[in-house]
Amino acid sequence: MTGNKRIYVLDTNVLLHDPTALFRFEEHDIYIPMTVLEELDEKKKGGSEVSRNGRQVSRFINELIQQSGGTPLAEGLPLNNPQGLKLARSATVGRLYFQQRTSQTHGKADNQILNAVSELLEAEPSKSIILVSKDINLRIKASIFGIDAEDYENDRALDDFALLYNGAAELPEDFWDRHPEVRSWSERGRTYYQIKVLPDERWHSQQCLYLPSDHDLELRVLGLNEGQATLVLLDDHGHANHSVWGIAARNREQNFALNVLMDPEVDFVTLLGTAGTGKTLLALAAGLAQVMDQQRYREIIMTRATVSVGEDIGFLPGTEEEKMTPWMGALTDNLEVLTSPQEGGTWGRQATNDLLASRIKIRSMNFMRGRTFLSRYLIIDEAQNLTSKQMKTLITRAGPGTKIVCLGNVEQIDTPYLTETTSGLTYAVDRFKDWAHSAHITLRRGERSRLADFASEVL
Repeated sequence: MTGNKRIYVLDTNVLLHDPTALFRFEEHDIYIPMTVLEELDEKKKGGSEVSRNGRQVSRFINELIQQSGGTPLAEGLPLNNPQGLKLARSATVGRLYFQQRTSQTHGKADNQILNAVSELLEAEPSKSIILVSKDINLRIKASIFGIDAEDYENDRALDDFALLYNGAAELPEDFWDRHPEVRSWSERGRTYYQIKVLPDERWHSQQCLYLPSDHDLELRVLGLNEGQATLVLLDDHGHANHSVWGIAARNREQNFALNVLMDPEVDFVTLLGTAGTGKTLLALAAGLAQVMDQQRYREIIMTRATVSVGEDIGFLPGTEEEKMTPWMGALTDNLEVLTSPQEGGTWGRQATNDLLASRIKIRSMNFMRGRTFLSRYLIIDEAQNLTSKQMKTLITRAGPGTKIVCLGNVEQIDTPYLTETTSGLTYAVDRFKDWAHSAHITLRRGERSRLADFASEVL
């Protein structure tokens, strides 16, 4: 191996997490131990996301071998972008090397990988060699052996979760004094303003703005064009007359959320918030109002990542809908709230439940590939458990007239190897913040009960 480059040794979990990891180390070289290839072979069977990723890695490697035109593998394969993969690349690309000979060591795969890295260090003492793994214990073992080890962080949406866009901004007290030239007009019962954006006002499309001293002044940025911002005065859904399917906003963020959920111009909404902030209730209420009353969408489709908090309870009997029902406790709990105020006693409530059941479909995420949803209101619950790749798979299902609402709490991630900064929900919030037809709101205040609020603070 020649050239003054680093050599990154990739662990199996990195490739299973992101098959494109092979091409994300710019001009540096990649080294794959034989144990990793064997583990990829074991994981290739099945229909899970991990199995699909394993098969994709094998296809990438096969394509690189074919592109090399018979070059001996000992000389390394140039890591050119495979067909259909658009990645930002440096002027020079690294090479892919494989472990050529294996010492007859048996035992845990982790130890065999460490052995391979140790042999590589002996063979290439002048090179900087780094083991890349998402397994913390393997990184600890590597440090004990004096091997440099790092986490795979290429899929991080941002460096610090605290920097994540929260969808709302507080306006200064002298906001109107700073904008003496304001053009305002009314249209279809709504009030609009056009103002010049000042250099310190870094707003995004569909961002909500508020003046703390004036409870009536809550605005949303409708458009930004050539230094001009078009703002609209928000509806007050906190008032009983403006409630959505019987649900009134209990705080400022909930009012922001109901405004973007009810706006047909917003195709993609992300709601972040801790337990009890009302994410599912608001999304369902807005969905029912637009499906049943306004008939803007044909039906509500609800799905979520089926990741258990505790031990798995095994296979579940029944149809797809019946299998998903235990995971959809949040849906049934919120439907009880939404149907309980209806008049007509038990019989009336049962009739309402039957009608809602015909318009709310529960679908498993496993069967989403290849589908297209037309004029649907799609709610993705527990979206913090999705990888960025899974998030892309789901969002690209949207056909004409479909709205997608992603809900999640990044403090409750149950998927292995996902963190606050690498979650697909964080990734979606960051990537969509500048798009004119998407909105994000971070809900802060819990509205479940005083017990739940106190528990989330002290536990």
